[in-house]
Amino acid sequence: MDRDHGGDIDRAARRFGTGDWLDLSTGINRRPWPVGTLPDHVWRALPTAAARDRLIGVAAGRLGCDPSRVLPVAGASAAIQLLPRLLPRGRASVLAPSYNEHAASLRAAGWTVDEVKDPQDMAGADLAVLVNPNNPDGREWRPQTLGRLAGRVGHLLVDESFADPRPDLSLAATCPDNTLILRSFGKFWGLAGLRLGFVIAAPAILSRIAEESGPWPVNGPALEIGARAMADRDWAEDAILYHSEASLHLDHVAQRAGWQPLGGTHLFRLYDTPDAGQARDGLAHARIWTRRFPYSRHWLRLGIPGSAAEWDRLQDALGRLALLPNTSGGIGRRPRGAAPLPARRQGQAGFVSRPRLRIV
Repeated sequence: MDRDHGGDIDRAARRFGTGDWLDLSTGINRRPWPVGTLPDHVWRALPTAAARDRLIGVAAGRLGCDPSRVLPVAGASAAIQLLPRLLPRGRASVLAPSYNEHAASLRAAGWTVDEVKDPQDMAGADLAVLVNPNNPDGREWRPQTLGRLAGRVGHLLVDESFADPRPDLSLAATCPDNTLILRSFGKFWGLAGLRLGFVIAAPAILSRIAEESGPWPVNGPALEIGARAMADRDWAEDAILYHSEASLHLDHVAQRAGWQPLGGTHLFRLYDTPDAGQARDGLAHARIWTRRFPYSRHWLRLGIPGSAAEWDRLQDALGRLALLPNTSGGIGRRPRGAAPLPARRQGQAGFVSRPRLRIV
C-alpha cells in the first residue's frame, strides 16, 4: 500500500527546487482561524483536565452529541493508527479509493482488508471504514444510510475529517454504540500543525483509547486554541460561505484549463486531466504543488486558494502553460466569458453560488 500524502513540500522542493511554494496539495483551509495571543500557562504548564473538559464541551455542542461521547486526540491520524490495534482483529472492508492511511494502518496491524466501491458490499465485515465526505472524490452518505450500515457490520468507522462545512452529513448526533467517528480540527480551521482531532464513540470505547494514549495526548496550546476556535460561530459561517463559493470558482478555472470536475468537498476539488503527472509538474515549475494519485493517470486534486494573490498565482501559472487565458485576475476578475460575480459579503471575495453535490 502506497502511503504517499498531500502536503509533502519537502518532496516537491527536492525535485523542483526551494522557493515560495503555494501548497494546494491538501484540503487544509488556507484562511486559518486567527490564533491571537495565548496565556503563558498553556505553554509552561502541563495540560489540565479542566482545559480538556472545556474543549470537549465546546466540541460536543458544535457536533450535537453528549460530551461523554467526545475524546480529543492528537489529530485524526493518531486515531487512525491506534484503532486497528484496539479493536479485535478480523476482516475490514474499506471504501476505495479513499484516504490511504485507513487500509495501510489496518494491514500493518494484522487485519485482512478488502477494498470495495459500494457500502452495500460491506455487510458482514468485522469493521467497515469509509470517509464522509470522501477524499478525494467527495462522495457523500446520509446519516440514515450509515446508521443502517452500522447494523450490518461489527464496527463502523466513519472519518468525517472534511465534514465541518457539511453538518447535515455528520453521524455524530445519532452515533450507534458500535460506531466510531473521527473528526479533524486542523483542516477546516486551517491549523493542521496544531495536531488536534476528536473521536466520537460510546464511552467504553473512548476509555480504551484514552488509556492507550497516555496522560497528555493533546498539548495545552491545542486545547486552548481548539476551544476558542470551535466556539467562534461567526468565523465558521464565513469560512463555509467562502469555500462553498470558491470551490465553484475553482471548478470554472479548471474547466477553462480543459479539466473536468469529478467532485470534491468545500476544501478541495478533484479533476480529470489529460495527464495528471504533466499537469502537476507544470504547476510545480511555478512553485504550486498539487496532489496526484498513484492509482490514476488522470486524477489531480487541488485545495482552495485562500487569497487574491493565490488565485492570481494559480491562474497565471495555467496561463503560462497555455492551458488557460492569462487573465491574472484571481478572485477580483473572472476569466473572459464567465458569469458576473455577486456582491461581496463582509469583506469576503464574492463568487457565484455552488450547487449542492449529490447525496447518496
